[in-house]
Amino acid sequence: MIVGGGFGGMNAARALHRADAAIVLIDRTNHNLFQPLLYQVGTAALSGNDIALPIRSIFRRQRNVTVVMDELIGIERDQRRIRLASGNSLAYDTLILATGSVYSWFGHDDWKQHSTALKTLDEADLLRNRLLDAFERAEIATDPAEIARLLTFVVIGAGPTGVELAGAIAELSRHTLSRDFRRIHAPDARIILCDAGPRVLAQFPQHLSDYAARRLQSLGIELRLSCQVGAVDADGVEAGGTRIPSASVFWAAGTEATPVAHWLDVPPGKHGLVAVGPDCTLPGHPEIFVIGDAAACQGADGKPLPGLGSVAKQQGHHVGRIVAARLAGGTPPGAFRYRDYGQLAMIGASSAVADFGWIRLTGFAAWVVWSAVHLLLLVSARNRLVVYINWVWAWLTYGRGARVITRPLSDILPDRDPEAGGA
Repeated sequence: MIVGGGFGGMNAARALHRADAAIVLIDRTNHNLFQPLLYQVGTAALSGNDIALPIRSIFRRQRNVTVVMDELIGIERDQRRIRLASGNSLAYDTLILATGSVYSWFGHDDWKQHSTALKTLDEADLLRNRLLDAFERAEIATDPAEIARLLTFVVIGAGPTGVELAGAIAELSRHTLSRDFRRIHAPDARIILCDAGPRVLAQFPQHLSDYAARRLQSLGIELRLSCQVGAVDADGVEAGGTRIPSASVFWAAGTEATPVAHWLDVPPGKHGLVAVGPDCTLPGHPEIFVIGDAAACQGADGKPLPGLGSVAKQQGHHVGRIVAARLAGGTPPGAFRYRDYGQLAMIGASSAVADFGWIRLTGFAAWVVWSAVHLLLLVSARNRLVVYINWVWAWLTYGRGARVITRPLSDILPDRDPEAGGA
């Protein structure tokens, strides 16, 4: 039983392609999503179909995999059963939990309704709608203060997602939308990137972080660093003791594990993570594996492994090999060892930073590497081709082909009266 169709779950199932086993892969959606490019869906550079693929089509030829679209709500460890939202209860011999993470509002759950996160296609669709709708509402507004509020976009969190999102919004407003409106000047949009830490991309070396900060500022993005967020509400954000009026707040700050600890009835660690052994098994339960963003796993240096897709992929492959060896009566591989192949972040068009340890790149060279790596990591050849064409078109023309608002204002703006009419 594999729960989660992301990087970890997919690679665990693939590693079992020759195993004499009945594999059930459960996910609450019917698709595998390439999350590193989700911000490009949210900023109208790509459409959802460009970075998602139905899980059933991926495993069409792997006959030992059955795909179930359902949601895990409980685990009965002693009976070796899981309970699903549909009411079904399924038995397992081996359970692999690869359910990932969700954004955390650090105990301020009321902030959630006034900000937009970016973890799913629905959230990317909502972000794009709110982003484009802000320009549309500013075009018909008459109050200068309201126009300024509508054209102020606040991104909270200066990690890779926040940096890439802020850069993409700047490119969208300053280039793509620059000639689309008559009453407002889209390039005047104000983009503010806030973080409680002292620098952007804190997990990168200092000189790459400094380059990213300079590049963001060259795009007109305001950096508010060492700036604690005190409130998020319908009218804007309070950050560092300063009030920022804004109609669009995008959350890219902390994350926490899905409630795996609750399902397993074990004490949760920091950020809700579940402590696992060197082979990714739950202590005392060799039949249960926890991998990816939900697992508290240490690297060779004794430090916790980061919540990256590369970690989940490698853990999924490793756990799949362990299960395959058990089924075949062979010797399972030993402790999991993460191979760090580096990290990348894009900062607007034609610019990125890349840290491979032995070599570090900035600017156009890093952007070429970033583009090549992300294209290769996409699941299907069709997705690679479509994304490549969209990127070439955007690079040549600054065009973004997914600039459509697909939800009515009553959905985007909860306080709007759906009975108000209009056409």
